[in-house]
Amino acid sequence: MARAEDFGQEVMNCRELLEQLNQYVDGDIDPALCEEIERHLADCDPCQVMVDTLRKTITIYKNGRPLELPPGFHKRLHQTLRAHWKQTHRTP
Repeated sequence: MARAEDFGQEVMNCRELLEQLNQYVDGDIDPALCEEIERHLADCDPCQVMVDTLRKTITIYKNGRPLELPPGFHKRLHQTLRAHWKQTHRTP
């Protein structure tokens, strides 16, 4: 498959996609930039997953349905966050 970089075109990277993500998902973006994002998504599975997940999250939020979390989820989430905080904010 021919890729943009094969023809000397600059290819959008993941960081650049993230900078434009909100406008892209909202549909409030220049058509040329939209095409760049879609080219990037065609070759980047992690970004595809992120965009799909964001769209699903927005859809769930707009539907206004509360989601039932599995039993113990809240407690496990807090334990994980606390552990991560301790690892990343250690004092010398």
